[in-house]
Amino acid sequence: MSGRAVLVTGGSRGIGRAVAAAFAAQGDRVAIHHRDSEKDALSLLAELPGQGHTVVRADLADPEAVRRMVDEAAGALGGIDVLVNNAGVFLAHPITETSYEEWQATWRRTLDVNLVGPANVTWCAVRHMPAGGRVINVSSRGAYRGEPDSPAYGASKAGLNALGQSLAIALAPRGIAVAGVAPGFVETDMTNEHLKAPRGAEIRAQSPFGRVARPTEIAAAVVYLASPAAEWASGAVLDLNGASYLR
Repeated sequence: MSGRAVLVTGGSRGIGRAVAAAFAAQGDRVAIHHRDSEKDALSLLAELPGQGHTVVRADLADPEAVRRMVDEAAGALGGIDVLVNNAGVFLAHPITETSYEEWQATWRRTLDVNLVGPANVTWCAVRHMPAGGRVINVSSRGAYRGEPDSPAYGASKAGLNALGQSLAIALAPRGIAVAGVAPGFVETDMTNEHLKAPRGAEIRAQSPFGRVARPTEIAAAVVYLASPAAEWASGAVLDLNGASYLR
């Protein structure tokens, strides 16, 4: 088979869709994961250049569904060379405005999907991954600057960064590199409501470029970090926020 085998979680929309398209454009075979966006996943499958692509489904909060999904992707692709942990949820739950029950439920759901889910996907994927493999985690600016209205999101992404750094050390002896990207606002379905006026102007003004990122810009960074040339970036998390938050 030509190209590499790439599994992209949350691959049917937004950043994940752009990532899947970017890998396919360079001749790789892509497994597009989704939870409940089959129509979007199938439309992307029909658009991707090349052959050997597939669609897989799982709720990342379900460990057994994750195992089945990864094994299905590996079977269809002939292994997994690159894993992109992109899927995530962003749920608002300001501490002073939610009930204790809502607070707990949002923390559980967010951590299950954004942190424990990627940990489980990675555990399963590494069983199929040869030397030269890559794991790329899609984190967030919020891991560093804080998310006052969505604290579970910020904490989950900070945890994802720490997970990536731990696994970068653990997997290096196997020739597998692990890195991450931390975008700020990106033009996606998830951020569409936030980017509408009047708040949209304030969000765009956070960057001195006066705009937010395009999904293709995030995808380009992911493709580089997954390349053979980027092994020495293992353990790094690349900020992609247009100088809107510097650390």
